[in-house]
Amino acid sequence: MSEGNEALDVLVADDHPLIRAGIRALLAARPHWRVCAEAETGEAALRLARELRPHLAVLDYSLPGITGLEVTRQLCREMPGIGVLVYTMHADERMLPALLEAGARGYVLKTEDDAALLAAMDAVAAGDIHISPEAANRKTMQGAASVLTPREIEVVRLVAFGETNKSIAAQLNVSVKTVDTHRTAAMRKLGLHTAVDVTLFAIRNKIIEP
Repeated sequence: MSEGNEALDVLVADDHPLIRAGIRALLAARPHWRVCAEAETGEAALRLARELRPHLAVLDYSLPGITGLEVTRQLCREMPGIGVLVYTMHADERMLPALLEAGARGYVLKTEDDAALLAAMDAVAAGDIHISPEAANRKTMQGAASVLTPREIEVVRLVAFGETNKSIAAQLNVSVKTVDTHRTAAMRKLGLHTAVDVTLFAIRNKIIEP
């Protein structure tokens, strides 16, 4: 990502000119940020990203042609350092696991204000994951965390931070087998299937902060 006063280049891909113009105007107030390219389709987004190597890509999920999900997948595979932020009208929480698995680090709804978009861009540019509260809260699991034991909650928290079973075992001073038992039990109780599911659960239930 960009460091110091180096310009931070942003690719904006959206088929609506007003959305692109809005993001461009928003970033105009930031002297070290610049929109280096705009794309209307998924194909154009990929071509421009490969040519210009931006630091950050702000993508609509529903791009014409290649979807935002597939653009994300290809960009993150070809350019591991790029930060991908999905900016969308869709509040379908089922998109989140696929997008995170594809490599996206941000997800913001277009119904949110400019401050939410800027906060997400700042986080993604810094290498963090940012899922806006409005998007994360569209589907909550009320009371779900209460079915977990304290040790299961701790394991869920560490899994959500990307720790391996071996690393968790070292931190908690227990065996890897014990960690696996707690992890399996927690995921079974919550109906979760992957580490990405665990991360989303932890964010929604404020076990970790996105």
